[in-house]
Amino acid sequence: MIKSIRSKLFISITFLLIFFVFLLWMLNNLYLEQYYVDKKKSILRDNAKHLANIYKGNIKDIQNELDITASITGSNIDIRSSDGILLYSSFRKPPEDKHIMNNDKLNSESKPFPDKPHDNEVTQYTEGNDTFEIRRDTGMNIDFLALGTKLNNGDILTIRIPIVSIRESVDIANRFIIITGIIIIMFGSLWVYIFSRRFTKPILEVNKIARNMAKFDFTAKCNINGKDEIGQLGQSVNYLSGELDRAITELNIKNKKLEEDIEKERKIDEMRKEFISSVSHELRTPLSIIQGYAEGLNSNIAENIEDRKFYCDVIMNETEKMNKLVRDLLNLSQIESGYFHIEKSEFNLTELIKYVLNKYQSIFKEKNIEVNFESCENINVYGDMVRIEQVLTNYLNNAINHIDIDRVIKIKNICSDDKVRVIVFNTGKHIPSESLGKLWNSFYKVDKARTRAYGGYGLGLSIVKAIQDLHKNSYGVENSEGGVTFWFEIDKVKDTNM
Repeated sequence: MIKSIRSKLFISITFLLIFFVFLLWMLNNLYLEQYYVDKKKSILRDNAKHLANIYKGNIKDIQNELDITASITGSNIDIRSSDGILLYSSFRKPPEDKHIMNNDKLNSESKPFPDKPHDNEVTQYTEGNDTFEIRRDTGMNIDFLALGTKLNNGDILTIRIPIVSIRESVDIANRFIIITGIIIIMFGSLWVYIFSRRFTKPILEVNKIARNMAKFDFTAKCNINGKDEIGQLGQSVNYLSGELDRAITELNIKNKKLEEDIEKERKIDEMRKEFISSVSHELRTPLSIIQGYAEGLNSNIAENIEDRKFYCDVIMNETEKMNKLVRDLLNLSQIESGYFHIEKSEFNLTELIKYVLNKYQSIFKEKNIEVNFESCENINVYGDMVRIEQVLTNYLNNAINHIDIDRVIKIKNICSDDKVRVIVFNTGKHIPSESLGKLWNSFYKVDKARTRAYGGYGLGLSIVKAIQDLHKNSYGVENSEGGVTFWFEIDKVKDTNM
């Protein structure tokens, strides 16, 4: 605690008070006596100069002025002739006291002050034209300061002022200084203690905020209302805290985004490797078949027209599969790379579904598939009609290829306030639960042998996912009673007539 600003401030100002009290005591001891004497000497000089200017040699002319001066200053004034005869004295003595006159005879050539038998401890010195004398009257136990000066006509003016004991005055003043000094130190220390607490409180608060900032805690703020330097420091700390909070928050967001981008790049790299492997695998089989049948034709293995036609049909079918694979890869690449932009417009979803189902009538008839379509109403939606048709087509192809047992496909529209959900259901085996989330990955196949039989490459649902993401709408798959249900959503056009 001794190292704190509060303690240093309290101790420093307390010692400063003690120092000034001690300094005042020392100055009083050393210089008060001399100052007292100097002030008395100044009074004597002023009075002597005033009386010398108005004295023309006749006592009666200045009698009143002499009495007034003696009364006001509390001094004794004597005027003697050059041969020592007392001409005037403000200290009235009875006429029968003859010894005063005899003892007051003054030789002007020797010294300005007469000797008195009851006076001793005399100190006499000269300053300019004035002679000063400090004499102690042992009879009255009083010190006198006297000034003697020569007037213009040769008479001698003497002014005496009694002075109290200087040492006694100094002692009294010292005791007063000590008492008042103790009081000042006590109250001053109390004030310094309160002031130091109030002064250091905002500093401690700023220090606490700074420590919290070092721990990345920027919630606390300085509550310093003053407009002085400490108040400005508090405002600066609050501003710094806010800026650091904002900068660190932005940095954390960017770091998180960077981590996500790195993870995304890693997954993309893995997908790219898997994609290349899958494409290579999917292309290898039809290319091998094409190459084999082409070599057979070239070697004239097929001797009749029917065999050659069979060979050509196989080559054309495999070529069509490869062409479909390339188209799907191109579509998926354009959508996922961001170079493809959907063009939204309003269209009737019911009419679009009927149009697609009509195109598949021959396939449904050929495969003996029963199709049921339920629509709540003629629904106008907002989206890219070409891409929505592609989503619907991929769902139908998937349903046709995986239909089983009852051979039934159901299509249904479910309307809400702002969305329309299109459901495509087909009878067949359930999809394993661990595969439900992987169906939307490129080249993923639940049953690879069956998929190869109908020429699927596992890209149809990936294209559905990409198109729905561009539309910012949901999609999904779930196992239903008796089969599997795929669904997707599209924005509904609000009826302005309502």
